[in-house]
Amino acid sequence: MGAPTRASHDCFSQQIANHSSAEMIKYMNQIRSFAMLVLAIAFSAQSSIAQTPARNPSARLREVLPADVAERVLARIAEARVRQLPAEALENRALKFAAKGVDPRSIERSVNEQAARMETARAALASGRKSTPAGDEIEAGAEAIRKGVDGASVSLLAKSAPSGRSLAVPLFVIGSLTDHGLSSADALQRVLARVKDRASDTDLESMPGELPPQAAAGQANRPASTGRDFGQSHKPASAGPPAGVPGNAGAKSNPGQSKRPPRKN
Repeated sequence: MGAPTRASHDCFSQQIANHSSAEMIKYMNQIRSFAMLVLAIAFSAQSSIAQTPARNPSARLREVLPADVAERVLARIAEARVRQLPAEALENRALKFAAKGVDPRSIERSVNEQAARMETARAALASGRKSTPAGDEIEAGAEAIRKGVDGASVSLLAKSAPSGRSLAVPLFVIGSLTDHGLSSADALQRVLARVKDRASDTDLESMPGELPPQAAAGQANRPASTGRDFGQSHKPASAGPPAGVPGNAGAKSNPGQSKRPPRKN
């Protein structure tokens, strides 16, 4: 046989090149298919998550409260949201009390009262400084008012504090100090002095623990606040004689004895 021609050699080289290209194309197609499969799985997972309804607080309140109470509570929360009050705090308040087994009517009353305190706190903060109060400042102001701090004191704090300083922690600390036996005026002055000295939030949070023992001991003499969070009044003490007086008011056990006629001699 004669030697292979140049034409046959070129044809063989072309076949090898074509075979290599085909293998490469097949390999690239496999990679592309795998990538498309991964993307499809990812999109499917995201779609499933998006289709799963979130258990929002409104739905949970409808589950834990009677229908009529839930509607009124949710309406009050919606109104607070429109008025740019921290509505989420009201939702959490209602859910917390429901989890503790508080009577639904008391929960409704507590939400209404706290929303009203938020209105007062926001107005007081706005009157003390030009910036719009933040939600956590309004919430802290409402808690301070619940513990006996008046709106004028909240306004004074806002007016006297350094510009740009968040008042959320100072207001919470004022409320905490009143819980430890200080008057609201004394608590305000102590916190205000620290705020003017540009104390950090951490420094302020340590103030209740710095109270002298006699101040903390005064808390034991304060009236109990059970039920205050729910707007409930205390039950009156049962009727009866004052302490130390016998139930028969000192009368003899046989009151008829004194009516006997005098003994004859």
